[in-house]
Amino acid sequence: MVADAFSHVSSWVFDLDNTLYPPEARLFDQIEVKMTAWVVEALGVTAPEADRLRRKYWAEYGTTLAGLMREHGVDPGPYLTHVHDIDLSHMDKDAELRGHIANLPGRRVVYTNGSRPYAERVLEARGLNGLFDAIYGVEHADFRPKPERAAFEMVFDTDGLDPTVAAMFEDDARNLAAPHAMGMRTVHVAPNATPADHIHHHTNDLTGFLSQLTQTAFPRRRNTPR
Repeated sequence: MVADAFSHVSSWVFDLDNTLYPPEARLFDQIEVKMTAWVVEALGVTAPEADRLRRKYWAEYGTTLAGLMREHGVDPGPYLTHVHDIDLSHMDKDAELRGHIANLPGRRVVYTNGSRPYAERVLEARGLNGLFDAIYGVEHADFRPKPERAAFEMVFDTDGLDPTVAAMFEDDARNLAAPHAMGMRTVHVAPNATPADHIHHHTNDLTGFLSQLTQTAFPRRRNTPR
């Protein structure tokens, strides 16, 4: 039974984008347009070249921002503010997902390569605000992105989280390698499975997956974020 594999877990770490909302929301369609426009303005390149650099830096560094910082010395603050200024009015609240997350025993954390203010806006749009004990953005890892192990270590040290009794839910398979190596239970949340030794579980339905845990493994109880 899936729930048995999580019986030791007391900390639950969730990525944000395409994890706590479905990919069909297509927030990155907006964010990528903003990224490309920012690169055009900041670096003085054409839109096609900016788009190429955006993709290249994401592949090589984990985020476009990390590449811009390392290759061009950009200030991350204005960049994060600009690219996350997007419309969330089409987002649906998900009471069922909220209920299953609320029933997870222990500490509940969001950790995203986006910024904390952006994460807070998305969580509110999804009806998941006030549910998590802590929300960490890339700024809390000194702008080091997932999948760098140092980024996870910095955030987890700040939180006081023990990876050996924690689970990580993430849509980007490469971002589960470091958590797995640190002893976490890893769940790949994506439409298609990516078979890999560092992925314990795959699901294309986070709500359904969590229902297997909360309905069978843990008694329903009240848990107030601290």
